[in-house]
Amino acid sequence: MDIRNVLRGITSPLVTPFDGGSVDEAALVDLLDHVQAGGVDAVFPCGTTGEFPSLAPAERLAVIERTVEHADVPVVAGAAATSVSETVDAIETAAAVGADAAAIVAPYFTNANDPAGNRRFFEAVLESVSLPILLYNIPQCVGRRIEPETVAAIAEHDRALGLKDSSGDLAYFLSVMERTPDDFLCLQGYDAILVPSLRMGADGGINALSNVVPEVFREVVDDPRADRSRDLQADVIAPLFETCTTYDFAPATKTALVGRNVIPSDEVRPPLVSVDDPGAIESAIDNALAAADR
Repeated sequence: MDIRNVLRGITSPLVTPFDGGSVDEAALVDLLDHVQAGGVDAVFPCGTTGEFPSLAPAERLAVIERTVEHADVPVVAGAAATSVSETVDAIETAAAVGADAAAIVAPYFTNANDPAGNRRFFEAVLESVSLPILLYNIPQCVGRRIEPETVAAIAEHDRALGLKDSSGDLAYFLSVMERTPDDFLCLQGYDAILVPSLRMGADGGINALSNVVPEVFREVVDDPRADRSRDLQADVIAPLFETCTTYDFAPATKTALVGRNVIPSDEVRPPLVSVDDPGAIESAIDNALAAADR
């Protein structure tokens, strides 16, 4: 299996279902069945939508292991951490249970005081691990973006697989595409600009709403230049994305999954809180599904 070719499609960054404060592994399996039936190419447990900061290390490992056991598609394990040693340990632990790749962010809380600091961090990690690595650019959570020059430098490393960009900055994304080799994957993580990015040459997407409507993302990625894909972006993905940004993605995505009868609970962990108006999410889902059926 060539993981690069697989990720030139749609990857679902899975939510982590909870039940009474504990990880609900049965619901995780149901979620995997749902997204795989919808046609996703890979799955990504323990990312932002998966509430990784709220999981204990043993829970993160259990989620990744259960995902690997049940998935029929490749698994990209979330391995975000703030130190080189902890990041390497998270990656190698995921590798030991069968993950196919890992995704890492720049250190958060203590941001690099110079872009060279992030480059040193990434290089130190890539020199010490056995899995292919996705860089994950999410400045709204980390505090600073991964500069295009840094991405271009890291792209030359043998372990560097690509970049997931969730910044929402299309100009930044296009700059990274322009500066990196063709075999370095540029994956759009901001659902609202998925089709424009694909039409501009993005390799694929890693999108939270593919938890909810994987079949829509499958269709969009298969033929992004079709009029139908433009309509799905405008009438299905964009309205759902706007609704989710109102409530935060993990809570809103879980509420939507409950509405589609995929998982039984919308429970999230502090500091997140559940959606206080699930009817708004359910209405958005109904409208989106009706638009997709047209």
